[in-house]
Amino acid sequence: MEKLGGDLDILLTAHGIQRRHSAEEFPVEEWDEVLNVNLTSVFLLCQEAGKIMLKKGYGKIITIASMNSFFRGQTIPAYAAAKGGVAQLTKELTNDWLARGVNVNAIAPGYMATEMNKALLDPANPRFASISERIPAGRWGTGEDMKGAAIFLASHASDYVSGAVIPVDGGYLVK
Repeated sequence: MEKLGGDLDILLTAHGIQRRHSAEEFPVEEWDEVLNVNLTSVFLLCQEAGKIMLKKGYGKIITIASMNSFFRGQTIPAYAAAKGGVAQLTKELTNDWLARGVNVNAIAPGYMATEMNKALLDPANPRFASISERIPAGRWGTGEDMKGAAIFLASHASDYVSGAVIPVDGGYLVK
C-alpha cells in the first residue's frame, strides 16, 4: 500500500492452487493449504482493500471463482470447496459493501489451458476429450480470454453490477 500511496481503486485476486486426491484420501494438510491460499487469502485481501475503499466510498473488487463454483469437481474437494466459498464470499461482501460504494464481483473461468490443468490437457487423458467436446467455443480458454470480463468489472461500465459470478467458459455451462 505504501507503493500505491495508501490508495486503492481496484483489487483483482488472481491466485490459486490445486491438489488432487480422492475425498476419502485427501490429506488434511493439503486441504488446509488449498483453503488458505484459495479462500482465506482472498478474504484477507478483500478485507484490507475494503477498509480503504469504504473510507472513500468507491472501489471495485474482482475475485476469481471457478466453474466448480457451479457444479461438481472430481478429485478436488478442497479446490471445489474453496472456489464455492469465493463465490459466496463475493455475494456476501456485495451485501455488506455495495450501498457504501464498493462493487464486488467474481469471474468463473472454465477449463483453461494453464499449468494447473496440465494433466487434463494431455490428449491421452480420457477426460480431455469429454471436456473439449462440451466447450461450444471449440477450444480451452487462455489468460487472454479473461481480460474482457476483468476490464468490464474494473470499469464504470459495471457500476450497477455487483455480486455476480460471471462464467468465462467458452459456453461450457450451457451445453
